[in-house]
Parts: sequence; C-alpha cells; structure tokens
Amino acid sequence: MLANLSTRPAVRRCAGAGVLALALIGAGLPAAAADGSPPDLTRFYRQKLTWGACAGPDMPKDLQCGKVTVPLDYARPREGTLDLALARYRATGKSQGSVLLNFGGPGGSGISELATDGRQFMDLTNGYDVVSFDPRGVGRSSPVSCGEGGDDAQAKAQSADIGHPRAMLEELRRAADECARNSGPVLPHIGTVDASRDLDVIRQALGDKKLNYLGFSYGTRLGAVYAAQFPHQVGRLVLDGVDTLTEPLSEQGVAGAEGQQTALDDFLDWCTTDVACPFGQDRRAAGEQIVRLVRSLDDHPAPSDFGGFLSGQDLVGAIGQALYSRDLWPSLERALASLVQDGDTRGVLNFTTSGIGLPVRSGGDHDRHPANAGLVDPQNVPTDNLPAALMAINCADDPDRPSAARLTKDLADLRAAYDQASPIFGRYRLNQLLMCYGRPKGTDFIRDRVKNVPSAKMLLVGTRGDPATPYRWTEETAKRLGSSAVVLDNKGDGHTGYSSSACVHSRIDDFLLYGSLPPSGSSCPANGKEWSAVTGTAGR
Repeated sequence: MLANLSTRPAVRRCAGAGVLALALIGAGLPAAAADGSPPDLTRFYRQKLTWGACAGPDMPKDLQCGKVTVPLDYARPREGTLDLALARYRATGKSQGSVLLNFGGPGGSGISELATDGRQFMDLTNGYDVVSFDPRGVGRSSPVSCGEGGDDAQAKAQSADIGHPRAMLEELRRAADECARNSGPVLPHIGTVDASRDLDVIRQALGDKKLNYLGFSYGTRLGAVYAAQFPHQVGRLVLDGVDTLTEPLSEQGVAGAEGQQTALDDFLDWCTTDVACPFGQDRRAAGEQIVRLVRSLDDHPAPSDFGGFLSGQDLVGAIGQALYSRDLWPSLERALASLVQDGDTRGVLNFTTSGIGLPVRSGGDHDRHPANAGLVDPQNVPTDNLPAALMAINCADDPDRPSAARLTKDLADLRAAYDQASPIFGRYRLNQLLMCYGRPKGTDFIRDRVKNVPSAKMLLVGTRGDPATPYRWTEETAKRLGSSAVVLDNKGDGHTGYSSSACVHSRIDDFLLYGSLPPSGSSCPANGKEWSAVTGTAGR
C-alpha cells in the first residue's frame, strides 16, 4: 500500500474505512464497491489471532494452529468470507515478529509442509515465529476440487487424438465446468492477486508492521505481487526459485519442458554409470528406452496396486517430481527398476503429485480445537485438491484465452514446439497449458503492474540447474522489479536453493534474521556443501 500503515500503530485496532480506502487506491486495488462506496475492510484488519493445538494425531506437539478470516471478494467484502488456516512454531527466544512461508505449488498446503519439513526452518526461530498457511482454495482453506467428473473429462482430454482437437476441447470445457461445479464460490477469487491481499490481512493479524516472507517457486510470484500491491509493508522478503511474471503459460510450458528434459538427461547420465540402472549402461539407448516406456504406458496403462491405472503421462508427472532434487535420484532409479522389471507401480506412484506430493495430514477431531473452528477438517480435503488448485491459480493468473478456432489452428504447431523442447515432458506440459481452456480469462495485473516496485530490498535466489524455474527467470524478474531486487546466483542443481545448499541457506538466514544482504550478483558454488535438515548443518 502507498499509505504506510506501519507509521500508524493504532490502525490494527481502530483503522477507519477511509484510511483503508486510500491505501487501496494507492495500491491499484478496487477502490470502490459496486455502489460506489469504498470497500470497508476494517473488521478484517482488526483481527487478533488465537492459537491452539493442531488437529490430527501426526501433528508435531509444538506446532500451533489458528485461522484468519478474509473477504471472499475484496471489492465486495460484505458478500461472504472464508477462513484461512495458519500454523506456527514459536520463537525460541526474544521474537522480532513473524516470518511467513509459502512453499509453492501453486496449491501446496503450507501447514502440511511445515508439519513435515519444519526442521530446516528451526534456525529462523532464533528470531521469529515461523508461520505458514493454506492459501485460499488450498488444503484446509476452502479447498477446490474438480470431482470425479472433472478427473474423467481431463483424462479423456489428455488421451484424445491431437488430430481431433474439437473433441479434445469439448472435453476440456466439460472438465472446466465440473471444476466450477465442485469448487464452490472461492474459485472465481482464487488467484494470486487476492491471495496477496490475504497476506496483508495475515500480517496485520500477526501483529507485524512489515511482512517478513520466504517464498519458494510459485511462492515467489505471490511475494512479488504482494510487494507490488503493498510496497511500504515489505520487511525482509526472500524469493527462492524465482517464477516468471511476464511469460504466458504457453512459453512457461516450453521453458519448463526444456528444464525438466535437462534434469532428466543429467539423471540418465548418472543412472547409466550404475549397474543397477534399469535402462542399462548405454546412455543413448537409455534415452530411447524411457521414451518408449512412456508411449507404451500411454497406449496400455499399467494396473496399480492403489486402484486405477498408471498411464505414460502419470509416469512423466512422477519423474518430474523426482527430478526436483538429486537426493531423490536413487529412489527414482529403484522405482523405475521395479516398474520396468516387475511391473510394480508403487515406487513410481510415491512420487506423483496426487500421491505423496505435499501431503495433507489426516485424522483427529477438528471440533476439539477452538482455534481451528470454521476450517475444513483435514480428513475432508479432496484428494485432487493440489492439482485442482494448481490449475485454478495458474489459470486465474493468466489473461490469455485463445479461442477454439485459434487453438484448433495452432495445436499442431504447439505440439511440435513442445515435443522439440522435450520428447518426454512436452506432451505433459502441453496438456497443462490446455487445461485453462473453458475457464474465465485471468487477470492482467501481474503482467502489467508488477514492476518497478518501490519497496525495501528483496533477496532473489536463482539456481542454475533448476528444472522448474529457469535461472533466466530470476534475472528477468529482478530487472522487472527494479532497484529493490538483489540477486544471489546459486550455481548448483535442483529446484530452489534453501534446502539443498548450505551457502544459500546461510545467506537467506542472515538476511531474514539480521538484515544482512549479500552484494547483488554474488554467488554460491555448485560444489558447495549440501544443507542437512537432520543435523541442521552442512553435510557431505
């Protein structure tokens, strides 16, 4: 916001609608409701958080949960609200406030990730309460879903013959309708522009004058949008694995396919030096074998022990997840060996997004935890929430909606471009692009307005070997954000740097805890020691 609420301590308790309306005008947000009056957000900015035990027997005992209420529609705050689920680890000593984490996706549950992998953030509790949340439409926060009908329509669209694009587009439209039918009123308001406004309500409810934030992957998009909307509320903000702000989904898909193909090539280089590699020791033959395996499973999906079938595109999605970290390569090798040699799909399915990726914890009686009242019981989170939210958020953030005629005309060329980017990941990425067909046009705010941000300095971390967010996106986004962006060049591999590089880990901690920024353009070495979440130190 251009009106600096941090200079007005009383705003948290008694801010008037006029002050908030002026702030909204400055941020380029809706300044008036439909009847011309300013949207009154006062009651949302007066909230005080109540923390309690987290629902579920698997939750860490020292993790606390709570909720924040936000408007469904910020332009019409009286027409409905939703509750956002939060979780935190308390600061171990004197707290200087909170640091808010977003683990990416989009569609990932922050609460589940903090419960599962919170140990690597314990250094931050030396100065902060470490907080994460389930964004709107995700996990416990009014989760979206496409339902069985949407899943069936998407599966039919993905398997449709590209030579019959009209039939494919018809299935895609049906899938979009099923998603809208099953997701409820949050779906039209699920994009990053609304989610970043939620961040500011959360900041105020936490009692922080400024937002201290660590975002990974998609979380970098969310952080950048927040900085553009509320530049004078930015405290110490870190973006690790920097997303693009300008490229349309079609170009993002090609870049993603290229990055994943490079990571797969690196994996096969490593695998073929091992006698246990299921594709043998001939590197060229190994590449050809994996292409044949994917195509064979697309033509004849393998039955799964979990019910249903494993298609070639399911396998591609699983491989893509496993390539995010070199630490997963031995497990991927074993999973592929079990599939190729024994037809055992269990190891591969453990990598799929709908399997263990960003798991949602279950169990427990939600009603026993007053701080969680009004939130979705973790047992009732739809199994397809992560992929459904991922697609909904990406589509809500993208203003491009080619017509059926344009898509039909361009589909062959698109397929060729994606296949050239990757014979393995091309079709998978193209399917993701097409999933926006039939959905409402997304916002142009991110592409047009998130630039030249007059905020405090932000730390952007790009990893050279990142298969999901190419390093050039870090450079492009830094240039777009302007003088507030400071770039740290991580010359290692894997998706994001905080969990894989001790050098990156320490640079980020130094900035968040002490405000110590590295010089822009400085780097962390490729052969730097990896961070160990087990010991809290550098290993290997």
